[in-house]
Amino acid sequence: MATTSCTHSIAFLSASAFSFLTGEQYDLLRANGLMARLHEERGELFDPHPIVKLYVPGMRATWLLSSIDPRTPRIAFGLADLGFPEMGYISLDELEDLRAGGELLVRQDRHFHPVKSLSEYARDARREGRIVT
Repeated sequence: MATTSCTHSIAFLSASAFSFLTGEQYDLLRANGLMARLHEERGELFDPHPIVKLYVPGMRATWLLSSIDPRTPRIAFGLADLGFPEMGYISLDELEDLRAGGELLVRQDRHFHPVKSLSEYARDARREGRIVT
């Protein structure tokens, strides 16, 4: 596995602005976003493992988040399944706003341990018709 040296410097938050992400997860998502930009500038593919799995209990709403572009720190990239799986950009503010009676609906799957890249999860989700972890 090749490694890439990063000479860019970005100040990361010590705490996440989003209740469903830890500060460490938020920093990892932003680090992946920086790496994605660097690879894109070089014309290279960057396909990391997702960092976090989010879901809404009792509903078919699941998200695997892999990166946040540091230029747009409130938008994540990942795989979403709201009835059919698709890769794209996800507003973290909109996820934070998913509430019922003032209580946040979005939960983090604390037992999720990614074993493959986001594109592999997307491939399998298209085949199965839903995200399978």
